[in-house]
Amino acid sequence: MRLAKVTLIWAALAAAIGVPIAAAAVSPLLAWRDWVYILASFAGIVALSLVLVQPLLIGGYLPGLSAYRGRRTHHWIGGALVMAVVIHVGGLWITSPPDMIDALLFSSPTPFSPWGVVAMWAIFTVAMVAALRRRLGLRARTWRIVHMPLAIVIVVGGAVHAILIEGTMETVSKAVLCALVLAATAKVMVDLRVWRRRKTLRGESVARQ
Repeated sequence: MRLAKVTLIWAALAAAIGVPIAAAAVSPLLAWRDWVYILASFAGIVALSLVLVQPLLIGGYLPGLSAYRGRRTHHWIGGALVMAVVIHVGGLWITSPPDMIDALLFSSPTPFSPWGVVAMWAIFTVAMVAALRRRLGLRARTWRIVHMPLAIVIVVGGAVHAILIEGTMETVSKAVLCALVLAATAKVMVDLRVWRRRKTLRGESVARQ
């Protein structure tokens, strides 16, 4: 791959992540918030950004990373995603415990809360199953069956959660980031399914011979 193309891909990813963070950093809404709320808000933005990186890694779309390094980085980013969500939820809990209790009990009047809570539990579930995968004896096929639906829940829930919130993030850059998250996830799922189908057909062809 040419250097110009490699540079363009990494620059596009940096812009997709950096622009929403930079726009949120100059939001006038931060002037009336304490540092805990600000930390929690930016942890949420970072979490959404990491959700964009995950399918790019597993699909091998980021140049300069081998398949092995891509998978390893995917695992580490997953851990960072969990930490970002914990900071996001923990900070909001410190800022307003009643609101967080309502959200966790699905009794909050805000429409974005249930989407975020469902995505959060899906993230925790994936992390827990991944950590216990060897002890549970999960094969690669079983792990995909568990992981893929939960990944869809994380992506859709996280994107809708972010879109419905009228807060720190700037509207246009937030919408673009969410659209990229959905598009990247859809592409990697289609590509991996096609690759596995070709592999299966190739194996059946060899067996017939």
